[in-house]
Amino acid sequence: MFSTRIPIVLVLTGILLTCIADAMAAENAALGLPAIGPTSTNPAQGNISALGKKLFFDARLSRDGTISCSTCHKPELAFTDGRSLAKGTAGRIGTRNAPTLLNVGFNTSQFWDGRRQTLEAQALDPLVNPREQGLSDDEALLTIIRHDQEYVELFRNAFSVEPAGIRPEHVGRALASFERILLAGDSPFDRFQFGGDSKAIPADAQRGLLLFEGRAGCASCHIVGKESALFTDNDFHSVNVGLQRIAPRLAELTTRLVKARQAGTSLDQTVLSEEDLAELGRFVVTLKPADIGKFRTPSLRNVALTGPYMHDGSVASLKDAVEMELYNRGADMGRPLILTPQEKGDIVAFLESLTSPIAKDFGAR
Repeated sequence: MFSTRIPIVLVLTGILLTCIADAMAAENAALGLPAIGPTSTNPAQGNISALGKKLFFDARLSRDGTISCSTCHKPELAFTDGRSLAKGTAGRIGTRNAPTLLNVGFNTSQFWDGRRQTLEAQALDPLVNPREQGLSDDEALLTIIRHDQEYVELFRNAFSVEPAGIRPEHVGRALASFERILLAGDSPFDRFQFGGDSKAIPADAQRGLLLFEGRAGCASCHIVGKESALFTDNDFHSVNVGLQRIAPRLAELTTRLVKARQAGTSLDQTVLSEEDLAELGRFVVTLKPADIGKFRTPSLRNVALTGPYMHDGSVASLKDAVEMELYNRGADMGRPLILTPQEKGDIVAFLESLTSPIAKDFGAR
């Protein structure tokens, strides 16, 4: 039964060493990021992260064997997919843009609407959603895992469980553990702001930083702290993207959403079943009218690598995203926010300075 034990041990050792190397690289790339919990340098946590990495890249954990977590979160694309809307099994198109997973461990809620509070809970939803990995249920997932000898060894090593004891919670914990080591700081901005290198970013980016924190008002939601910067307030706001399109049907859509919630329909499947319902944003979670059209503030770290932009991927370029944000900010203030073309270019240059070297290298690791 265990004739493959020696190769498996070698695989385990190799994955663990790779995971530890990943953690060390992440530690070196953490300038500008807040402190985060235990990393995979802890041996037990390292086993869990190594397992999570294997699960993350395994397309067998999908209905047709073609989709893995990494399909929508490609390392070479800063853990996005470069598409407007995510694409799952059988070519099904989702209703939301796939956000980057870099620094995702700092999020205080998950998904664009915050419908999951933890990475552990979030990680399980795509596996059984028909528009994502499409497995019929958790048991289908566990059947694949329990019949794979390498997985049996990895779960035993990580959680001290035998095949019958492997639960969905173990899968979620492993995936979350891997995702938490996807740290990407140490950008030119970080070296300028937190590393004391006055020449780390060019003059236009420095001017852009002053505008970002000053007259443009971007930092009111994309926060820059004194010792670290996540470039998000982890709150929910509306920038009117997609809302005008559904405005004539708002009463119908909100009523339908409330009825679906009352009937116990899966919130995850409801959001991904219809584009118009997805546009309701945070409302799908809270059912508060004030939350209609609000979405979680994304971090701007590595934003130059993660287009297209907005929750629906409707904005193609960073320049266009800046234009839209400035227009909406002016509308909120009740007066135009007028910046010159050069000033707008300076903000784009600043945003480009938020790119971490490691964010470009993940695809080669």
